[in-house]
Amino acid sequence: MALTETAIRSAKPATKARKLADAGGLYLLLPPTGSKWWRWDYRFSGKRQTLSMGVYPDVSLKQARERRDEARKQLAEGINPASIRKHTKRTRAEASANSFEAIAREWFAKHTTSWKPSHSDKVLRRFERDVFPWIGNRPISVITAPDLLAVLRRIESRGAGDTAHRARQDCGQVFRYAVATGRAERDPTADLRGALAPVKGSHFPSITEPKAVGALMREIAGYEGLFATKCALRLAPLVFVRPGELRQAEWAEIDLDKSEWRIPASKMKMGKPHLVPLAQQAVEILRELKPLTGEGKYVFPSVRTAARPMSNATLTAALRRLGYTKDQMTPHGFRSMASTILNEQGWNRDVIERQLAHSERDGVRAAYNYAEHLPERRKMMQAWADFLDSLAVGATVIPLRRNG
Repeated sequence: MALTETAIRSAKPATKARKLADAGGLYLLLPPTGSKWWRWDYRFSGKRQTLSMGVYPDVSLKQARERRDEARKQLAEGINPASIRKHTKRTRAEASANSFEAIAREWFAKHTTSWKPSHSDKVLRRFERDVFPWIGNRPISVITAPDLLAVLRRIESRGAGDTAHRARQDCGQVFRYAVATGRAERDPTADLRGALAPVKGSHFPSITEPKAVGALMREIAGYEGLFATKCALRLAPLVFVRPGELRQAEWAEIDLDKSEWRIPASKMKMGKPHLVPLAQQAVEILRELKPLTGEGKYVFPSVRTAARPMSNATLTAALRRLGYTKDQMTPHGFRSMASTILNEQGWNRDVIERQLAHSERDGVRAAYNYAEHLPERRKMMQAWADFLDSLAVGATVIPLRRNG
């Protein structure tokens, strides 16, 4: 007698596995555990075989019969249904292993060890939020330029144009990795050049007009907050490193006798060590601060614990306390201030760029530029500190110019 849904629902397990037969070799297997498994017995090449048809109630009686009927058609055509099942599973496994997400995570794992944690987090977050949900489970070899463009335009639509461009770059690296490892034939991101709206470069607000710079230096000199914060504010325009590099400065990196600050590669954005020649004024500031924080690790420790550096919001808050809005000046703006004015004064552009630790396009040159232009950089840093002092006292300044 054929099974009914009522009979199946009311069936109870016994101490031993038992079968409830339907028709055409289909039956429901009831093990003592209480599960209900659909099975189908058939013969192929003279041998008895069994094929799983799913688990009840995930697979209903009607669905189990449809699966049985499809398998019987394959059997009638001389095809072993079990072979079809194995091939399908293998194909799905291969597709999963060669999916965009699987290959992207493989590529990410190979590169993340050489990246800063903050950069790794941003890359992975872009993939997980903006790319994987849409094309992550698709075989990478079938993803086309229009497929990827739809993903990127979805990012653009929320006003995140810069993120869309970065996601395109990240995806391009994944596709090129897939090509190199034989799992894709080409990189479709090459076809998307010009497809996204260009993103205007954004610059950190900065003060570059000499009189305004002088006023800023005077405001900093009169800062009435914590002494360590005041020292950080005074030092920032003299070294024009990135804010994170300044607040994480360690006493072990600084040689006051040689007037040098050597920042290790692990702290630099570009992953290269950086040398900062210290002007006399910078050395004096650090000597003033050393009795207060010199026994600890960090030059500018957190107010809560000396085991951590100053918060990344401290200098921003200090500038706001001095009356400068976010549209007027930021801690990062000290870099723009130095770059703009030093270029206007005629200092060698390569010297300025090297001191700013900007990326070096020439890979061979980048490997040897740790101390590049060092004598000229020392002169420039001292001249810059003297220039700022002159602006602070309101003197008429005729800056020392450098050509070429």
